[in-house]
Amino acid sequence: MEPHGAAAPGEEAGFAGGAHSASAAGQPAGKGGPAQPLWTRDFTIITLGSVVSMLGNSLAGFAMSLMVLDYTNSTLLYAIYMAMYTVPQLIMPIFSGAILDRFSRKKTIWMLDFLTGGIYLAVAWALSTGWFSFPLFALFCFVTGSIASVYMVAYDSFYPLLISEGNYAKAYSVASVLETLTSVMVPVSTLLYRIIGMAPLLALNGLCFVIAAVMETQIRAEEAYIEKQRAAAEADGGPQKGARRMLRDIREGFAYLRSEKGLLAIAVYFLFSSLVGGVSSVLTLPYFKRTFENGEFIYILVWGMSYLGRMLGGAWHYRHKLPARHRYKITLCVYVLLGLLEGVYLFLPVPVMMAFCLCIGLTSVTSYTIRISATQSYVPDEKKGRFNGAFQMLNTVGVLIGNAAAGALGDAVGPRLLLLIVELLGACAALVFIGGGQKHVAPIYEREA
Repeated sequence: MEPHGAAAPGEEAGFAGGAHSASAAGQPAGKGGPAQPLWTRDFTIITLGSVVSMLGNSLAGFAMSLMVLDYTNSTLLYAIYMAMYTVPQLIMPIFSGAILDRFSRKKTIWMLDFLTGGIYLAVAWALSTGWFSFPLFALFCFVTGSIASVYMVAYDSFYPLLISEGNYAKAYSVASVLETLTSVMVPVSTLLYRIIGMAPLLALNGLCFVIAAVMETQIRAEEAYIEKQRAAAEADGGPQKGARRMLRDIREGFAYLRSEKGLLAIAVYFLFSSLVGGVSSVLTLPYFKRTFENGEFIYILVWGMSYLGRMLGGAWHYRHKLPARHRYKITLCVYVLLGLLEGVYLFLPVPVMMAFCLCIGLTSVTSYTIRISATQSYVPDEKKGRFNGAFQMLNTVGVLIGNAAAGALGDAVGPRLLLLIVELLGACAALVFIGGGQKHVAPIYEREA
């Protein structure tokens, strides 16, 4: 449900979601028994439903970015537009994470998809009548951002339950390839926006969400973590109600993160990584539009190479497994390399930009597959909601700081120099938190998942 569609891919351009946790937290999955199939009924449904909704988002998200730039012609208003989508993700994940560790994530997912589809259809109708108001459109982004922030925690915490043990990396490579394939709709979005306008694209996006929701209602997976939480509450003196229970769950989520030094180091690094992404998402598309004739198409051409790289890399990871003992070192090198490549590419000719972006796609999908499969298999099912909520909140803080920095400094410093500075900051953060935390991070990244 991202409205901007203009962020540089980096590691986190991959598909949201997790992988099925091992039967005991901290234990490798998929050992001691025959390999289980990946493409179960529920996994197939969630994957196809996600592809449908991502296709709609690819069509509408990038076009909304173009529409805002066309109407406002302002980097500051563009940053405000993006921030309105991001601000709710500062608070909502914490509360939703606590709630979703006790209630059905499955029902939350399809109910929010129905709600989102209805909202997009309503806004599409309003735009078809000739209405456009930047303040109201920003409010629309705030509402959809609030919904998306809850949805992402629910999805990230439910998706792991649908993956058979031993198939973590394979599932994430599938997810990354499918997300990349849907990105081919971005140039189609640009053409359709110019030809038919924004309203039909929003209507199509709404319809895609409704279709995805219908498919998700057919998932049969049991959510055993709910009973575990009830049992734990009874053993602890009985269930608490209302705000007291929620505040307690939130405190427990942060306490869990603090107690796991490896997870904490990863989360803090991604705070800085998200800051870099927040700067890039504000600066990149406007830079291409102002620097090149038909700059949005040059942007698509350049960053399309990164999606090609992600697709090729994801296909490779579907068929091959990296040796566990090398995964930490590979990921650390990728984090630093991404900062260097994304920091300098705007200074280069377009063909060289394309080559750099191909390398970015190939390497980022590798670090994404390693990190997400390792962390989601490490965190127990009954704690996934709170962990993912806290992780998402830290990411949102970074994005908001990056959006604000880009909006305030982009014109004064210049987009290329500012991007170089923050990308180098991201590379340094990788060395400090991931490299400096090797004792705690390496055992997580080198899990058999």
